[in-house]
Amino acid sequence: MAIITVSRELAALGDETAREIAKQLNFRLIDKDTLEERIKSYGIEGRKLTKYDERKPTFLASLSQDRDDYLHFLKTAIFAEAGQGSCVFVGRGTEVIFRNMPAHISMFLAAPLEIRLERVKSYFHCDDRRAKQIIERSDQDRTGFHRYFFDIEWRDPGNYHLSLNTGIFHPAACAGIVAQVRAKIFTAEAEEQNAARLKEMILEQGIKHHIMYEKEIPIHFLETAVSGDIVTLYGVANSQALVDAAANAAQEVAGSATVHSEIQIVREYSVIP
Repeated sequence: MAIITVSRELAALGDETAREIAKQLNFRLIDKDTLEERIKSYGIEGRKLTKYDERKPTFLASLSQDRDDYLHFLKTAIFAEAGQGSCVFVGRGTEVIFRNMPAHISMFLAAPLEIRLERVKSYFHCDDRRAKQIIERSDQDRTGFHRYFFDIEWRDPGNYHLSLNTGIFHPAACAGIVAQVRAKIFTAEAEEQNAARLKEMILEQGIKHHIMYEKEIPIHFLETAVSGDIVTLYGVANSQALVDAAANAAQEVAGSATVHSEIQIVREYSVIP
């Protein structure tokens, strides 16, 4: 099981390149529409997706439970798609989510501004001024999204294995470069490690979902970590009773794995609803 993630500037041929990579490598393509359909199947409204999808939340939205719901179900959808086999993801912070996977190639696609302007003008049938506004807004949104949800600089080439200029390399050429790199990274051992780590990530997400959304136990900033047969819970709670309830709920999902709690107790702790 191997993963390729494509992050891109607007009008840098990101979707076209991702499709070409998927075609050449015979991988599944997981784009915005695929993830949105899966997230909606979990009962999340399209309005919430529009508010947060590759955008920095406004101040009030950043304090909302909707924000936490969006990120939780986005990850759930991403893991579910990855679990079906080797795939190419487009955007949505997947380069960060899969950063430590051994069989993973992350790439960033950019292009000179003048080329992006011409592509946007052609696509939206607009003039230079409007095209520049569209590009600036998109760049601001994607920069803010990555800073807010993943604490990274979106355009920093150090966050990617490959950074390509689609003013020079068009989709087929980009896919060819990825195919050459693939042989060195996607070894049988690395893909086995990917599958094992993805299984842990799915369990982490499942435990978190069970505690927060099925049992509705109020553990603030809940995070779960699975390593082998050890599950560790992190977060903040108001009482030992809530910590115990969370640990018991985690055990229901973890099965034979051992559950440890590192949840901190802070009396009278509360957050903005």
